[in-house]
Amino acid sequence: MDERQAKYLKEVERIHKGGPEKYHQKLKEENKLFVRERLRLLFDEGSILEEGTFSNCLDPELPEDANIVGMAKINGRPVCFSAADFTVKAGSWGAKAVQKILFLQEKALAMKLPIIYLIDSAGARITDQKVVFPGRNHGGKVFYNQVKLSGIIPQITILFGASPAGAAYVPAFSDLVIMVEGKASAFLGSPRMVEAVIGEKVSLEELGGARMHCTVSGLGDVLAKDDTQAIEICKNYFAYFPQCYLVKPAAAVPEEPGQGRSISEIIPPNQNQPFDMKELIERIVDKGSFLEYKALFAQELITGWARIKGEVIGIIANQPKIKGGTLFVDSSDKGARFIWLCNAYNIPLVFLADIPGYMVGSQVERAGIIRHGAKMISAVSEATVPKLTLIVRKCYGAGLYAMAGPAFGTDSVLALPSALIAVMGPEAAVKAVYSNKIAELEGEARLAFVNKKKEEYADNINIYDLASELIVDQIISFEGIRDQLSYRLEAYRGKERVWPKKNNPIHPV
Repeated sequence: MDERQAKYLKEVERIHKGGPEKYHQKLKEENKLFVRERLRLLFDEGSILEEGTFSNCLDPELPEDANIVGMAKINGRPVCFSAADFTVKAGSWGAKAVQKILFLQEKALAMKLPIIYLIDSAGARITDQKVVFPGRNHGGKVFYNQVKLSGIIPQITILFGASPAGAAYVPAFSDLVIMVEGKASAFLGSPRMVEAVIGEKVSLEELGGARMHCTVSGLGDVLAKDDTQAIEICKNYFAYFPQCYLVKPAAAVPEEPGQGRSISEIIPPNQNQPFDMKELIERIVDKGSFLEYKALFAQELITGWARIKGEVIGIIANQPKIKGGTLFVDSSDKGARFIWLCNAYNIPLVFLADIPGYMVGSQVERAGIIRHGAKMISAVSEATVPKLTLIVRKCYGAGLYAMAGPAFGTDSVLALPSALIAVMGPEAAVKAVYSNKIAELEGEARLAFVNKKKEEYADNINIYDLASELIVDQIISFEGIRDQLSYRLEAYRGKERVWPKKNNPIHPV
């Protein structure tokens, strides 16, 4: 072998080994994969094309400056990637690492390719902060670019380990965040710093662990049990995204829904009886196609992607079995973000409404329920993709607005025979209107009066009366939901997307 070639191969082998053996051993002890093993599992065999492999090659302690970037393919689809190598300085960002990320983001923008960030990092390298942190082309530019890329190309983050301080904003600006339970974390200040600054003693898991972020803060979207599952989740979800905002997600081979109870059996006649909306979803969409978004966060609202006859859709559905499907602050934020995400990437929206409205009371008012509720209504209003709403049972108050009622540019508002639409439900309405009269009555007389008024109110909001006034576009059968949605989605596929030109909307925050 030519001496020059031999030297080159030896250098590549050294760089690909990453950092010292003791850090590889630490990964094994923690049941984590080496970065190159993660890349091998995520991408098609032989598809990885690295950039900047020889960055910092003159420093034997900093192969690749702890960050591998390049292009690869997932099931034949080209993507860009940035992957931290924990075995080199705990995956921290040095000057070359930041420059490579910036280069990668510029390439992704020019070629309209999705970016996948694989994070297991100690954040910015403190010893190098003058060349990493403050300047025009330093760490802050990474986040600037993420915002600039937002809505143009999908950005997915897999958190295998830590993402502290400023680096915590990488997942915050991503479209989808997958976190490995017990391993991943994100925080602005470490437990040690928190104790020193505010005197609070808190564990890393409590402060910024994966489960906390997926259930409480909402930073995490999907929780994985280990590195391998996180990679598989990424590949599954990626299939529902397009390459960029200029195209639509690829269709798949259509499949019939899974077997189960009939839809009329799933939906109880009693408006106040809980049922599992996910069971209804599974009877509508292609078998096994539903992938939930933020499944552990604000569970009174279900959001996720699925397919109907092979075509990708986004689903927003109230969950009657959790808090009655009522919208709270967090669920409003969750709905708004999902709607913006689908609208950015040309994914039609299907709303399944069974909602008593927004939550009321001093606690939620202090938490900003009006502002946060308005955020979801803003997202519904701005969405120009095809929008279909199905009133499953009740749809009361501003819940009708949040769930894309007739006034919000919705292409079709459909209703089942079980549907009711009103400012409020019969119980609340009768109490509000007849409170003085009810107070005057006692015993059987009071009960008879209340029941009579509830019946009169229910007759007044009868779905057939509303259909006769064109409040809803069509009443459909229980078993006809899938076909109705499919036909209409196909008809609206060529919808012209129009929204007034402006610098930017002023969103409620």
